[in-house]
Amino acid sequence: MLKKILQKWKWIVSICLIVGVSTVGYYTYSIYQFAHTISIADDTYHSPATDQEQATPVSIPKWDGKEPVYILLMGTDTRDADSNGRSDSMMVATIDPVTKKAYIMSILRDTYVDIPGHGSSRLNAAYSYGGVELAKETVSNLLGIPIDYYVTIDFEGFKTLVDKIGGVEIDVEKDMNYTDGGDQHRYDIHLTKGLQHLDGTHALQYVRFRHDATSDFTRTERQRKFLTALAAELQSSTSIVKLPSILSSIAPYLHTNLSLTDMIKLSSLGLDINLDKTEKLQIPPNHLLQEIKVKGASVIGVDNRKLHEYVQEQLSESNDN
Repeated sequence: MLKKILQKWKWIVSICLIVGVSTVGYYTYSIYQFAHTISIADDTYHSPATDQEQATPVSIPKWDGKEPVYILLMGTDTRDADSNGRSDSMMVATIDPVTKKAYIMSILRDTYVDIPGHGSSRLNAAYSYGGVELAKETVSNLLGIPIDYYVTIDFEGFKTLVDKIGGVEIDVEKDMNYTDGGDQHRYDIHLTKGLQHLDGTHALQYVRFRHDATSDFTRTERQRKFLTALAAELQSSTSIVKLPSILSSIAPYLHTNLSLTDMIKLSSLGLDINLDKTEKLQIPPNHLLQEIKVKGASVIGVDNRKLHEYVQEQLSESNDN
């Protein structure tokens, strides 16, 4: 039963929405503890029984809303303890509870946007200026959709997750080298071309590399490629057996404003969604990109009105299919 349920989750959003998927004994309790750790929201949901021998399935409450659910997913660089850090990547996961369809929008971090209260700047500056709430507001304005929820995971959490599942096999498409003098070269990038099994440290290097001709465009492609491979590993029988340990290890690095009840309800909703058919969109799309210079630096411009229309068209077309 547990294996069949976990096979429904196809990429990193499962780290949050997996809460409540297991329905019996030890796994249910472990997932409840995980949800309780990562959620900042007040909630009154009560923990299921801890009896590992319990044979009666725990009832999972259903998501009762009809409007699409928008969740901002952020990979963050929090090396500076005295600041919010930086948002290294941003995606918006959308789940439609009526059509049972899901969408992933990868947002190019060099997109030049209006940041409320701070003027115009690159998108990833929003998190530095005002943390996750300002980032959420900025992305909502950019896409023209209401974003109520967020999930963040930092570098160390990402590395821990990959290491806990035993690494991920990836065909690295070219040699990748980049030296960063900060943090005693802790986040330098040195990868060689070819098929290889990446541990957490090298996996982080792979998804962060952007020092090539197409910069963030190919970086987001690599991230989607890696997350697909990561999902396959999460579905393996070995990862399923280690699920409680995996959740316990990554919990300190994950944060969300989803309540315990909402996480569990979204897990139930996710069981009805075929994530193999998830729509994946680059934001802004190539045909709306405007390459502009700001103080001599290259950034990505976009007409907000046209982008809003594009997002709504994509969501409407997917609903009609």
